[in-house]
Amino acid sequence: MSTGNKAGLGALLTPEESVLVLIDHQPFQVANLHSHEPTMVVNNVVGLAKAAKVFDVPTILTTVVEERGGLLLQGLRDVFPDQKPINRTLINTWQDERVVDAVKATGRKKLILAGLWTEICVAMPAIQAAGEGFEVFVVTDASGGVSKEAHDVAVQRMVQAGVVPITWMAALGEWQRDWAREETVQGVAEVQAQHGGASAVAFAWEMQLLATPTGEVA
Repeated sequence: MSTGNKAGLGALLTPEESVLVLIDHQPFQVANLHSHEPTMVVNNVVGLAKAAKVFDVPTILTTVVEERGGLLLQGLRDVFPDQKPINRTLINTWQDERVVDAVKATGRKKLILAGLWTEICVAMPAIQAAGEGFEVFVVTDASGGVSKEAHDVAVQRMVQAGVVPITWMAALGEWQRDWAREETVQGVAEVQAQHGGASAVAFAWEMQLLATPTGEVA
Protein backbone atom coordinates (compact mmCIF):
# COMPACT_ATOMS: atom_id res chain seq x y z
CA MET A 1 0.00 0.00 0.00
CA SER A 2 1.03 3.59 -0.55
CA THR A 3 2.69 5.20 2.46
CA GLY A 4 1.16 8.60 1.69
CA ASN A 5 -1.32 10.32 3.98
CA LYS A 6 -4.97 10.13 2.91
CA ALA A 7 -6.07 13.10 5.04
CA GLY A 8 -4.68 16.45 6.08
CA LEU A 9 -3.09 19.23 4.06
CA GLY A 10 -0.31 16.94 2.85
CA ALA A 11 -2.85 14.71 1.12
CA LEU A 12 -3.65 17.44 -1.39
CA LEU A 13 -1.79 17.82 -4.66
CA THR A 14 0.95 20.35 -5.24
CA PRO A 15 2.66 21.00 -8.57
CA GLU A 16 6.05 20.37 -7.02
CA GLU A 17 5.15 16.84 -5.89
CA SER A 18 3.07 15.73 -8.89
CA VAL A 19 3.88 13.68 -11.96
CA LEU A 20 1.24 12.91 -14.59
CA VAL A 21 1.01 9.83 -16.81
CA LEU A 22 -1.55 9.80 -19.64
CA ILE A 23 -2.26 6.29 -20.88
CA ASP A 24 -3.67 5.12 -24.23
CA HIS A 25 -5.98 7.95 -25.27
CA GLN A 26 -6.10 6.41 -28.74
CA PRO A 27 -8.77 5.88 -31.44
CA PHE A 28 -9.27 2.16 -30.76
CA GLN A 29 -9.99 2.79 -27.09
CA VAL A 30 -12.21 5.80 -27.79
CA ALA A 31 -14.26 3.68 -30.22
CA ASN A 32 -15.45 1.45 -27.37
CA LEU A 33 -15.68 4.12 -24.66
CA HIS A 34 -19.17 3.85 -23.15
CA SER A 35 -18.85 4.91 -19.50
CA HIS A 36 -18.83 8.60 -20.46
CA GLU A 37 -19.69 10.72 -23.45
CA PRO A 38 -16.41 10.35 -25.41
CA THR A 39 -16.20 14.03 -26.32
CA MET A 40 -16.21 14.88 -22.60
CA VAL A 41 -13.31 12.56 -21.86
CA VAL A 42 -11.35 14.07 -24.75
CA ASN A 43 -12.13 17.58 -23.50
CA ASN A 44 -11.17 16.70 -19.95
CA VAL A 45 -7.90 14.96 -20.67
CA VAL A 46 -6.72 17.77 -22.93
CA GLY A 47 -7.70 20.25 -20.21
CA LEU A 48 -5.76 18.17 -17.68
CA ALA A 49 -2.72 18.10 -19.95
CA LYS A 50 -2.83 21.85 -20.47
CA ALA A 51 -3.17 22.39 -16.73
CA ALA A 52 -0.12 20.21 -16.09
CA LYS A 53 1.82 22.31 -18.58
CA VAL A 54 0.77 25.54 -16.86
CA PHE A 55 2.15 24.24 -13.56
CA ASP A 56 5.25 22.56 -15.02
CA VAL A 57 4.05 19.15 -13.83
CA PRO A 58 6.14 16.51 -15.64
CA THR A 59 3.85 14.64 -18.03
CA ILE A 60 4.57 11.27 -19.57
CA LEU A 61 2.58 10.16 -22.62
CA THR A 62 2.20 6.49 -23.46
CA THR A 63 0.35 4.39 -26.02
CA VAL A 64 -0.17 0.68 -26.57
CA VAL A 65 0.57 -0.84 -29.98
CA GLU A 66 -0.12 2.50 -31.65
CA GLU A 67 0.56 1.14 -35.14
CA ARG A 68 -2.73 -0.76 -34.82
CA GLY A 69 -4.62 1.11 -32.10
CA GLY A 70 -3.92 4.52 -33.54
CA LEU A 71 -1.81 7.51 -32.62
CA LEU A 72 -2.34 9.44 -29.42
CA LEU A 73 -5.20 11.96 -29.70
CA GLN A 74 -4.15 15.03 -31.64
CA GLY A 75 -5.23 17.34 -28.83
CA LEU A 76 -2.67 15.79 -26.48
CA ARG A 77 0.06 15.81 -29.09
CA ASP A 78 -0.64 19.50 -29.62
CA VAL A 79 -0.03 20.23 -25.93
CA PHE A 80 3.32 18.41 -25.98
CA PRO A 81 4.42 18.66 -29.63
CA ASP A 82 8.04 17.76 -28.90
CA GLN A 83 7.29 14.65 -26.87
CA LYS A 84 7.10 11.22 -28.49
CA PRO A 85 4.76 8.89 -26.57
CA ILE A 86 6.24 5.71 -25.15
CA ASN A 87 4.66 3.00 -27.31
CA ARG A 88 4.22 -0.23 -25.34
CA THR A 89 3.23 -3.82 -25.95
CA LEU A 90 2.62 -4.44 -22.25
CA ILE A 91 -0.98 -3.83 -21.24
CA ASN A 92 0.12 -2.81 -17.74
CA THR A 93 1.97 0.47 -18.14
CA TRP A 94 3.79 -0.02 -14.83
CA GLN A 95 5.44 -3.17 -16.17
CA ASP A 96 7.16 -1.13 -18.88
CA GLU A 97 10.49 -0.08 -17.41
CA ARG A 98 10.72 2.97 -19.68
CA VAL A 99 7.59 4.46 -18.15
CA VAL A 100 8.58 3.59 -14.60
CA ASP A 101 12.08 4.98 -15.10
CA ALA A 102 10.64 8.20 -16.52
CA VAL A 103 8.40 8.60 -13.46
CA LYS A 104 11.17 7.79 -11.01
CA ALA A 105 13.53 10.22 -12.76
CA THR A 106 11.24 13.07 -11.67
CA GLY A 107 11.77 12.18 -8.02
CA ARG A 108 8.08 12.77 -7.36
CA LYS A 109 5.79 10.48 -5.39
CA LYS A 110 2.30 11.84 -6.13
CA LEU A 111 1.52 9.86 -9.28
CA ILE A 112 -1.51 11.05 -11.25
CA LEU A 113 -2.95 8.69 -13.87
CA ALA A 114 -5.63 9.03 -16.53
CA GLY A 115 -6.28 6.67 -19.38
CA LEU A 116 -8.43 4.35 -21.46
CA TRP A 117 -9.73 2.01 -20.35
CA THR A 118 -10.17 2.54 -16.62
CA GLU A 119 -10.66 -1.13 -15.82
CA ILE A 120 -7.52 -2.31 -17.60
CA CYS A 121 -4.89 0.24 -18.58
CA VAL A 122 -5.52 2.52 -15.60
CA ALA A 123 -6.34 0.02 -12.86
CA MET A 124 -3.33 -2.22 -13.46
CA PRO A 125 -0.60 0.44 -13.08
CA ALA A 126 -2.52 2.29 -10.35
CA ILE A 127 -2.80 -0.80 -8.15
CA GLN A 128 0.80 -1.83 -8.75
CA ALA A 129 2.30 1.63 -8.19
CA ALA A 130 0.24 2.10 -5.02
CA GLY A 131 1.78 -1.11 -3.73
CA GLU A 132 5.25 0.23 -4.47
CA GLY A 133 4.99 3.31 -2.30
CA PHE A 134 3.56 5.92 -4.68
CA GLU A 135 0.62 8.12 -3.72
CA VAL A 136 -1.59 7.35 -6.70
CA PHE A 137 -4.42 9.57 -7.94
CA VAL A 138 -6.70 8.61 -10.83
CA VAL A 139 -8.47 11.33 -12.78
CA THR A 140 -11.78 9.61 -13.29
CA ASP A 141 -13.37 12.06 -15.72
CA ALA A 142 -10.30 12.04 -17.98
CA SER A 143 -10.52 8.24 -18.06
CA GLY A 144 -13.25 5.86 -19.19
CA GLY A 145 -14.24 2.25 -19.62
CA VAL A 146 -16.17 0.03 -21.99
CA SER A 147 -19.26 0.43 -19.80
CA LYS A 148 -20.33 2.45 -16.78
CA GLU A 149 -20.12 -0.70 -14.69
CA ALA A 150 -16.59 -1.44 -15.89
CA HIS A 151 -15.45 2.08 -15.01
CA ASP A 152 -17.23 2.22 -11.65
CA VAL A 153 -16.05 -1.20 -10.51
CA ALA A 154 -12.49 -0.32 -11.50
CA VAL A 155 -12.62 2.86 -9.42
CA GLN A 156 -13.96 0.88 -6.45
CA ARG A 157 -11.20 -1.69 -6.84
CA MET A 158 -8.51 1.00 -7.00
CA VAL A 159 -9.89 2.77 -3.93
CA GLN A 160 -9.63 -0.52 -2.02
CA ALA A 161 -5.94 -0.55 -3.02
CA GLY A 162 -5.42 2.94 -1.62
CA VAL A 163 -5.74 4.92 -4.86
CA VAL A 164 -7.42 8.34 -4.66
CA PRO A 165 -10.07 9.23 -7.29
CA ILE A 166 -10.09 12.86 -8.40
CA THR A 167 -11.51 14.91 -11.27
CA TRP A 168 -9.49 17.08 -13.60
CA MET A 169 -10.76 20.44 -12.34
CA ALA A 170 -10.19 19.33 -8.76
CA ALA A 171 -6.57 18.61 -9.67
CA LEU A 172 -6.33 22.04 -11.28
CA GLY A 173 -7.73 23.67 -8.14
CA GLU A 174 -5.30 21.86 -5.85
CA TRP A 175 -2.36 22.82 -8.05
CA GLN A 176 -3.40 26.49 -8.02
CA ARG A 177 -4.42 26.46 -4.33
CA ASP A 178 -4.00 30.21 -3.87
CA TRP A 179 -5.07 32.98 -6.25
CA ALA A 180 -2.02 34.88 -5.02
CA ARG A 181 0.01 32.42 -7.13
CA GLU A 182 -0.14 35.05 -9.83
CA GLU A 183 2.29 33.45 -12.25
CA THR A 184 -0.23 30.70 -13.10
CA VAL A 185 -3.53 32.60 -12.83
CA GLN A 186 -3.61 33.58 -16.51
CA GLY A 187 -2.83 30.04 -17.63
CA VAL A 188 -5.48 28.58 -15.35
CA ALA A 189 -8.06 31.05 -16.66
CA GLU A 190 -7.23 30.10 -20.24
CA VAL A 191 -7.53 26.38 -19.55
CA GLN A 192 -10.83 26.85 -17.76
CA ALA A 193 -12.15 29.06 -20.57
CA GLN A 194 -11.26 26.43 -23.17
CA HIS A 195 -12.29 23.26 -21.33
CA GLY A 196 -14.38 24.26 -18.32
CA GLY A 197 -17.82 23.68 -19.84
CA ALA A 198 -20.54 25.56 -17.94
CA SER A 199 -17.90 27.10 -15.67
CA ALA A 200 -16.24 28.54 -18.77
CA VAL A 201 -19.53 30.02 -19.97
CA ALA A 202 -20.17 31.57 -16.56
CA PHE A 203 -16.64 32.99 -16.45
CA ALA A 204 -17.04 34.54 -19.91
CA TRP A 205 -20.34 36.08 -18.79
CA GLU A 206 -18.68 37.47 -15.66
CA MET A 207 -15.96 39.05 -17.79
CA GLN A 208 -18.65 40.57 -20.03
CA LEU A 209 -20.48 42.07 -17.05
CA LEU A 210 -17.28 43.48 -15.57
CA ALA A 211 -16.60 45.19 -18.88
CA THR A 212 -20.10 46.63 -19.18
CA PRO A 213 -20.46 50.20 -17.81
CA THR A 214 -23.04 50.62 -15.04
CA GLY A 215 -26.48 51.47 -16.35
CA GLU A 216 -25.96 49.93 -19.78
CA VAL A 217 -27.45 46.67 -20.99
CA ALA A 218 -25.07 44.38 -22.86
